[in-house]
Amino acid sequence: MSIVNAREIMVEAAREKYAIGAFNITSLVQMEAVVEAAVEKRAPVIIQTSVKPSKFLGRDVLVAIYRTLAESAPVPVCLHLDHCTDVEYCMKCADSGYTNIMIDASKLPFEDNISETKKVVDYCHSAGNISVEGELGTVGGVEDQIIVAEDEAALANPVQAVEFVERTGVDIFAPAIGTAHGVYKTKNPKIDFERLGKINQMLNGNGVKTPLVVHGGTGLPEEYIQKLLEMGGAKFNVSTELKHTLIDTTYEYISNRRDEYDPGKIDAVVKDATRAVVGRWIDLLGSAGKA
Repeated sequence: MSIVNAREIMVEAAREKYAIGAFNITSLVQMEAVVEAAVEKRAPVIIQTSVKPSKFLGRDVLVAIYRTLAESAPVPVCLHLDHCTDVEYCMKCADSGYTNIMIDASKLPFEDNISETKKVVDYCHSAGNISVEGELGTVGGVEDQIIVAEDEAALANPVQAVEFVERTGVDIFAPAIGTAHGVYKTKNPKIDFERLGKINQMLNGNGVKTPLVVHGGTGLPEEYIQKLLEMGGAKFNVSTELKHTLIDTTYEYISNRRDEYDPGKIDAVVKDATRAVVGRWIDLLGSAGKA
């Protein structure tokens, strides 16, 4: 059985300066592609669902498919709930069998963020082998990435980061460092590498205790990815690129074959394209061969 939580596979990644790819999926085809790519690359991997597809597809359905795929895979596979702001839904997903939960209370005042995050941590730790991710600061969208990156108040304060981790007991931690969700519209996104390195040193300088997460992976230049790995990023979230791959591949296939009505062929080309994207990310993050 290769069912794991996120912390189990991220501690070694943080020690060895590689990262685990965490891929947001919206369909069974994508989920299968992520696992197949991980098996091909012999890499640990994290499957992620945001709240909307989790509710649309059904958390119990997603967990059943995840367990079926993970139990037959010779690599560690984690199922992660991404950016959930609802404590109650975090708990429901933990009960259903998600193995890592992200409670995102980062938009709340600092004390409230700690309080809400700790509720989820305490519940998940008492429920079983479920790790928890928390976030501090603001991860922007592509439209406001520069504004966020230049706003000191929007980025994770290193001293507060240590306090947040200690008081909540989170297993993995996502500090805002200027990365953004979506596709970057500039060749040189404003990322505070030194901030990530400082937080990593303060939290993990005497041994890895709380591995760090990088949100907003899609579109980052390769040299940025390598720098973020050096600074302590041990989990990279990739969502937008998989959405674009699914939609663009489907559109291209249908556009070139308007007289064909075989959904299975569309699924096959989408799976192949998604598997290639995931494999490329695994190589970039240095996790190939680490399972």
